[in-house]
Amino acid sequence: MALWRGSAYAGFLALAVGCLFLLEPQLPGSALRSLWNSLQLAPAPPGPGSPEGRLAAAWDALIVRPARRWRRVAVGVNACVDVVLSGVKLLQALGLNPGDGEDHSILHSKNDLKEAFVHFMGKGAAAERFFSDEDTFHDIAQTASAFPEAQHYVGGNAALIGQKFAANSDLKVLLCGPVGPKLHELLDDNVFVPPESLQEVDEFHLILEYQAGEEWGQLKAPHANRFIFSHDLSNGAMNMLEVFVSSLEEFQPDLVVLSGLHMMEGQSKELQRKRLAEVVTSISDIPIGIPIHLELASMTNRELMSSIVHQQVFPAVTSLGLNEQELLFLSQSASGPHSSLSSWNGVPDVGIVSDILFWILKEHGKSESRASDLTRIHFHTLVYHILATVDGHWANQLAAVAAGARVAGTQACATETIDTSRVSLRAPHEFLTSHSGAGARIVLNPDKPVVEWHREGVSFHFTPVLVCKNPIRTVGLGDAISAEGLFYSEVHSHY
Repeated sequence: MALWRGSAYAGFLALAVGCLFLLEPQLPGSALRSLWNSLQLAPAPPGPGSPEGRLAAAWDALIVRPARRWRRVAVGVNACVDVVLSGVKLLQALGLNPGDGEDHSILHSKNDLKEAFVHFMGKGAAAERFFSDEDTFHDIAQTASAFPEAQHYVGGNAALIGQKFAANSDLKVLLCGPVGPKLHELLDDNVFVPPESLQEVDEFHLILEYQAGEEWGQLKAPHANRFIFSHDLSNGAMNMLEVFVSSLEEFQPDLVVLSGLHMMEGQSKELQRKRLAEVVTSISDIPIGIPIHLELASMTNRELMSSIVHQQVFPAVTSLGLNEQELLFLSQSASGPHSSLSSWNGVPDVGIVSDILFWILKEHGKSESRASDLTRIHFHTLVYHILATVDGHWANQLAAVAAGARVAGTQACATETIDTSRVSLRAPHEFLTSHSGAGARIVLNPDKPVVEWHREGVSFHFTPVLVCKNPIRTVGLGDAISAEGLFYSEVHSHY
């Protein structure tokens, strides 16, 4: 009906302008064009009937709290203060000019910083790097903090996940990590920090943001994203791990969330090996029956990633959270499927992502012949999410994956609910669920936004994301997604 009315109005307007032209033929063409343009109906903003509106409404109907809910969540061990500002403006303030980009696994100088930033801004990809020189980092951090538009936020995956959980008043949240005075001030009152976690000085991480289409010299960012770097020795050595594990006995959590392994990249190989062995020992001290979620983050050290996969870390945890960069890097590091792929070409192919998730759970997950607890992976990329679970261990997956995708749209746009005028549906309209021969072709339907498929005892739940067109803040989105997905998840009691 609305479409018919719109057509009728347009017809009446065309008739009116035509009559005017007949009555006043001497009117210049420019005046008639101007009149016509002023009378044209503006396209209606996306509303309830748009694909975005239909999808958001379908999510709201699907997202229900699980029957059995978490009461006490313990989170550790990386925490810091994020200093967020424009990457281009900071680099300009440091006297750096745009040039060729090059990735550096560790940053040793301002020039390394500039080259790595240019490399990732050109791809529109997120990355995190360690800055090795303490004095140079301190100088850069001073310049960044003094910027009028620089903002200070809770930072570190553990602190961000804890902060997200703390928004639910019926949850008790324990956070262990290096918490300095500024971070303590920024944390939600509902987050409990044990005295052993408090320290006199904060750890600062610099978050260099850029917007979609932002230009610097010849460089143009295809997507909004951020580049993170720090000289963070406390988190790098996972100093609070033992404090975290020793706090669990008194706190009695029913869910443990662990993150910060990626921060060890700044350590020597020997120290990495030793600390990883201690991580495994500490995890094994967590009482049996408490599910453990491991949140991964941007890494460049294949040996460290391979060790995390193979040296008992994966079998010791119940759940994983990761994005497309981390998933491909994991497969490359551990010789998994599609590991010959050097990088994603645009939107990560759903079938390839699904194959790698299936391989992780089949090769490293729980089975009758393997002593592993791993039964769940929550994968997120800009335009879609997938929750993969080993059958018989988790419930409420539809709600969990939908909730994770919904929070990506609301948090990026800084809105309480999905604003359909500020988001867009960019997920592939159709896709294959696998490239192994077991794949089916799926056509996306906004009215049924969660697609489910099964493969040899593993269930997959896929949903698109309503992507924020002009994101307010991209930092911590992955942590919010994982926290929200966990909040709506239900683990079966045999854990």
